[in-house]
Amino acid sequence: MASPLTVPVTEESRFLISDLCDLLETYLDKQQVREVYRAYLFGAEAHEGQHRKSGEPYIYHPVEVARILADMHMDAQSIIAAILHDVIEDTGTPKETVRAEFGEEVAELVDGVSKLTQIKFESQAEAQAENFRKMMLAMVRDIRVILVKLADRLHNMRTLGVMRADKRRRIARETLDIYAPIANRLGMNQIRLELEDLGFAALYPMRYRVLSDAVRKARGNRKEILNKIESAIRQRLDQEQLAYRLLSREKHLYSLYKKIRDRVGSFTEVFDVYAFRVIVGSVDTCYRVLGMMHNLYKPVPGRFKDYIAIPKANGYQSLHTVLFGPYGVPIEVQIRTEDMERVAESGIAAHWLYKSADKGGRNNAQTRAREWLRELLEMQRNAGNSLEFLENVKIDLFPDEVYVFTPAGDILNLPRGATAVDFAYAVHTDVGNTCIAAKIDRRLSPLRTPLLNGQTVEVITATGAHPNPAWLNFVATAKARSNIRHYLKNLQNDEATELGQRMLDKALHNLNSALQEIPDQVFDQLTRECGFKSREALYADIGLGNRMAMLVARRLVPLEGDEAARAQETGHSQPLAIRGTEGMVVHFARCCRPIPGDAIVGFISAGRGLVIHSESCKNLAEYRSRPEKWIDVEWQKGIEGEFSAEIRVDVTNQKGVLATIAAEISETGSNIENVSIEERDGLDTGLNFTITVHDRAHLARVVRCIRKLPAVMRISRSRH
Repeated sequence: MASPLTVPVTEESRFLISDLCDLLETYLDKQQVREVYRAYLFGAEAHEGQHRKSGEPYIYHPVEVARILADMHMDAQSIIAAILHDVIEDTGTPKETVRAEFGEEVAELVDGVSKLTQIKFESQAEAQAENFRKMMLAMVRDIRVILVKLADRLHNMRTLGVMRADKRRRIARETLDIYAPIANRLGMNQIRLELEDLGFAALYPMRYRVLSDAVRKARGNRKEILNKIESAIRQRLDQEQLAYRLLSREKHLYSLYKKIRDRVGSFTEVFDVYAFRVIVGSVDTCYRVLGMMHNLYKPVPGRFKDYIAIPKANGYQSLHTVLFGPYGVPIEVQIRTEDMERVAESGIAAHWLYKSADKGGRNNAQTRAREWLRELLEMQRNAGNSLEFLENVKIDLFPDEVYVFTPAGDILNLPRGATAVDFAYAVHTDVGNTCIAAKIDRRLSPLRTPLLNGQTVEVITATGAHPNPAWLNFVATAKARSNIRHYLKNLQNDEATELGQRMLDKALHNLNSALQEIPDQVFDQLTRECGFKSREALYADIGLGNRMAMLVARRLVPLEGDEAARAQETGHSQPLAIRGTEGMVVHFARCCRPIPGDAIVGFISAGRGLVIHSESCKNLAEYRSRPEKWIDVEWQKGIEGEFSAEIRVDVTNQKGVLATIAAEISETGSNIENVSIEERDGLDTGLNFTITVHDRAHLARVVRCIRKLPAVMRISRSRH
């Protein structure tokens, strides 16, 4: 390691590092501060000759990032990692060198925070999502990774002005979509607010200026009334001889902008809220102060929130109340202890205890953050790709919450809009996977029912039950969504494997062979050549329509000349039997809605599997040019199940005619899936029914029964 004299450091940067060291000496021991300084010398030498777009030496940036963390009283390893966070990626310094100089812990932190090596992705969105996924997984290993990353992003946002306009907007959007919500989820309010305001200014500079000017003008008009309210609150608290701190708060610009944008009110209505924070010594005093405030000004009904008894998901604790102030203006008051104030501003960084040997005293925010990180790990395992993982995390960062109770009285917090299914998955993945019904406040309720604050929810499960794809239409939590998708992917894969095996066996029969006749070594060689680890993976690829069964069969049984022609001819007498229970890899075309008894053909669709059409379908013409995609199919004998069919019924306008037809359909053992009404004139109406039938004979019975009704003029089966 070079001595300080050989390192090219300017006087200004010396001042920066000495300033940082002075700050660190207020809470770290001298040996740790010396280690930080040594890391600075290492970083300055590694970044020698590199400059930021602003023209200043690159080392300014890591030192400023370290300063942000020092303000939060982070441990020495985090400060060192902040100073070195770009050396692996930007200077070519190997991770092993960092490990040798500063130890395993720092090397892992630097590696987790380093800008990730770009991989070739199909889209920029996918690349960003993959980098985000890697960052989140590094964060799971050591939560300090995200703290350094947030400090890095904060300093980049402070110096964003030198970037091109398009790059500024992209970074600002990413900050508002990802980094500010993460800071909020981890309870780091100070950093979150600054990221939001800086992101707002960069993304919408004109809106920022207009709103900023409006706030500045309105501030002068508020001063007199603000002083009057503050004086009244102080006088009331002083009467009780309490030790307190009283702060008046002003809404941040991005928060104001969101309220106006979401049509909560005009600027005058949103800004005309006077906000105060009372900080006291104990929880008991918090509740005493609440009583004093309600005695001083009348509380607004329904606007009191007790986050001390029920903390937010990020560990935030406080009492919130809204009062009717003088002249009818609303007053927001937050009441909390000094410890709660520290946690509210710094979240998991408050009372940082990595440097302590005793890890048992971590604050509430840290405990909750670790629970969230465990859920992130589960989401990552279940997500199909990085974009899906990013989507799930975005859902989970949604801030509005409801608090509900288990039958045992435990509290669960869920996003606003969460349903009984989300509750089931929050209890346990297995409970979610097997839930069939729910009781909300002891009443049976549909699983899609949105939950409200204070409700007690009991989940009813059944062995053998499994997630329903329709749940994806209404679940609100990332955990529920990722687990349902994971189950459906596995289910689809199993169904695709079974269908692919049948399709390949059928193709081999066309070549006068069979699966059991193919030697294992031939099959294993083909599997390897196709890039699959197992036969099942090859079957699944065929079943999903990504690979043609006949082409695979010909590679397994290579034929030549007349033999191939004869095999092809005999193949037409070996259609694939459709059972109707193949699940997610066999689809029945909506254009013609084939049912057992119809002559059918199959069309291979990449990624979906096999799509079944009736032979009379009008849409088949556009597929004629792709004969290699067709497969001969037939209905299996004795097929059971329900299939959708559409019928068109023209009726004369009479009172109760729809109810009469519906009752007749029900009498035949059919179910109505959908009905639409097409009124042509005042005398007759066209009714389009989508019904379930077992086969053509069942459909014919339904048609006969409806045709007998006096109001029915015409009835026919619909085909689009």
